[in-house]
Amino acid sequence: MSHSTPAPSARSPLPATMRAAVCRRYGPPDVLGVEQVPVPRPGDTGVLVRVEATTVDRADSAARMGAPALARLAFGLRRPRNPVLGSAAAGVVAARGAGVEDLRVGDPVVGVTGTSFGAHAEYVVLARAGVTALPAGISPETAVALADGGLTALPFLRDHARLRRGRRVLVNGASGSVGSAAVQLAKHLGATVTGVCGTANTELVAGLGADEVIDRTTADFTRTAPHGAYDLVFDAVGTSGFARCRPLLKQGGAYLTPVPSPAVLLQTAWTARFGRHRAAVAFTGLRPAEARAADLAHLLALAAAGDMRPVIDSRYPLQQAVQAHRRVDTGHKTGVVVLTA
Repeated sequence: MSHSTPAPSARSPLPATMRAAVCRRYGPPDVLGVEQVPVPRPGDTGVLVRVEATTVDRADSAARMGAPALARLAFGLRRPRNPVLGSAAAGVVAARGAGVEDLRVGDPVVGVTGTSFGAHAEYVVLARAGVTALPAGISPETAVALADGGLTALPFLRDHARLRRGRRVLVNGASGSVGSAAVQLAKHLGATVTGVCGTANTELVAGLGADEVIDRTTADFTRTAPHGAYDLVFDAVGTSGFARCRPLLKQGGAYLTPVPSPAVLLQTAWTARFGRHRAAVAFTGLRPAEARAADLAHLLALAAAGDMRPVIDSRYPLQQAVQAHRRVDTGHKTGVVVLTA
């Protein structure tokens, strides 16, 4: 990224080291430091990507803080298991494994690493199954921003909610990375959408296609929204809870959230067997690489057709990874925070 290691050509050897934002202990953003670390090698079925854009999201923040405590089961009990964070990366192929024959050095690509992280660096290895070619006209920043929110919102709405035309959806946190993607995808799937956000973002959310926008600073939607009005409440930020949203749901309606908590984990198990309404949390980042790549290709096609656009909050160079994490930690970002080349 800025002041980066020169990119290798098809004939030049890879550099031995690269810059990366490294997190070796849990804590606030200041625990991050930019260090020289070895450049990873792709192995037989991997693709080494020279990173041009990546993102900082709530999962990175949780992995850096080791909080809530439940997060340490995934990220490491005493210290981060993977000290280089970041899961979405777009750039160009720098090297490929011996078993990768359909990509060439220099090809523009985008992909996600999943729970192995590693994208907050000048180079990252992606599994070939998780790599998608970058369409002409789609920038690396656009691609990673689509991946950041879209790869969570799409499986929730399409697979878990089975959303279709004529359904009514409320999206809480409609101006965030996941929420802004959810508003657009729900409209694309034919739903009538109500978005909940702060005052500063009401026009933005309306511009994304929301049929109605509720300003959370002037109204508590769990008290003011009509009872029995929605087929789905998608709580993209995990702040409302199933108990408070249940009266808003139609019979058979669902409360879905990507934010795990002990309460929603219990409610997911209970409502799967009992009750007229359903609560569910899902870990979309654990899906197979092939499924994520197929979804990312779909999101890129929607963007290329003008049917979806990511919302980018801010851009930082790799050297300012601490500032990027601070921005995410405020809880007030609009859309996606991007680390740029």
